[in-house]
Amino acid sequence: MKVALIGLGSVGRGVAEMIHKKNPGITITGIADSKSGLISNGGIDIAAVLENKRVNGICGEVGISATDVIKKAEYDVLIEVTPTNALTGEPALDYIRAALERKKHVVTSNKGPIALAYHELSALAKKNGVAFRYEATVGGAIPIMHTIEDGLSGNEILAIYGVLNGTCNYIITRMAAEGLTYEQALMEARELGYAEADPTYDVKGIDAAIKLVILVNTIWGNGIKLSDVDMTGIDLLTPDALRLAEEGDSTIRLIAEAIPRKKILRVSPRLIEKGHPLVLEGTLNALTLETDMAKEITLIGKGAGSIETASAILGDILYICNHYGKRA
Repeated sequence: MKVALIGLGSVGRGVAEMIHKKNPGITITGIADSKSGLISNGGIDIAAVLENKRVNGICGEVGISATDVIKKAEYDVLIEVTPTNALTGEPALDYIRAALERKKHVVTSNKGPIALAYHELSALAKKNGVAFRYEATVGGAIPIMHTIEDGLSGNEILAIYGVLNGTCNYIITRMAAEGLTYEQALMEARELGYAEADPTYDVKGIDAAIKLVILVNTIWGNGIKLSDVDMTGIDLLTPDALRLAEEGDSTIRLIAEAIPRKKILRVSPRLIEKGHPLVLEGTLNALTLETDMAKEITLIGKGAGSIETASAILGDILYICNHYGKRA
């Protein structure tokens, strides 16, 4: 199978490295970062590209853009792993549209286009007889979408709730364990690389809400938007609140939840008993699916990381290979 890879940041490098290392019958014929691109329909030397990126900060020729790769390279699947823009979804939204219009399968880790234009992109993929896969947008390495679509097929999903942001989970864990203030725990998370210089998306609950929107639209197809989610972050959480929870043998976690029958769609810090499956340590993610037949299923795993995200992306590519064959 031939693929084009757009985005060579942490996730993109992880995908390229795993394709190079595992050699799962995948050939990269086009690749682009924000400054350069490379097209070779016979296959690209991934080791050389990664070394060029490390040394020179570019992956190929400055005159070749991501759009050039998408429109001109020979490939079966576009892998789109550029940074998320939650406001416009661009430029990823245009990249995905262009590939689908060429009747190419698309695999992405980009939350913006899925949260903003899920129905449009899904309809475009269906119209052109290709797959549109986005396992890596929610829960990192956790196979949430595969479980919903395949493992629980035949079940009615009644509700979902989970810990979908590792940065917040780490901060709360450290506040509870060491009595740190929010500011101290955030500083520690930054030093360890778990939090961005501007942590707004994480600590305000926006990242978890975007993932909740993706899940809800995937499961129930009801066209909700980010603005429909009631959001409260963790930036006002205090050590005193965690100590009070501790006295009741409970703790606090930032929980994203959707319960259609109760018209609940929210992300907020919630009081949870310590023995609950969603009481996770560190940067782990988890999602509980409440179903009519299987009852409650909880998935737990690493919600971020370049290799973990590459796991989800490769899973989607191999799903396409198994269900559609090597070519569209």
